[in-house]
Amino acid sequence: MKRSKKPPLYKSFGYAFEGIFTCIRNERNIKIHCVAAIAVVIAGFVFNISPIEWCICLTLFGLVISLELVNTAVESVVDLVTEERKPLAKIAKDTAAGAVLVSAIMAAIAGLIIFVPKLLG
Repeated sequence: MKRSKKPPLYKSFGYAFEGIFTCIRNERNIKIHCVAAIAVVIAGFVFNISPIEWCICLTLFGLVISLELVNTAVESVVDLVTEERKPLAKIAKDTAAGAVLVSAIMAAIAGLIIFVPKLLG
């Protein structure tokens, strides 16, 4: 079996960035996550958070935004496969959305743990 040639690395990165920007242009929720990330970065500079706190915030940004990208991909594939309302399609979409919600809630809780003491202190 002959393997197809993979695109050059720079093209692979280009496709990935195209996916990110397409999602940001078209999906409301990822815009909300990006605004929240920007607000946390600003607060991080204002409150001079520690390197460990920066690492936590950056990891959580990455997790939430990555899951939002995966959620969008799952929804797109489900929509591509069927336009009918099917129980398995609903499970796929709802479960992917649930993963984003869980990560966003945990990120918000971590943010409160990091920033509330700084606001009160």
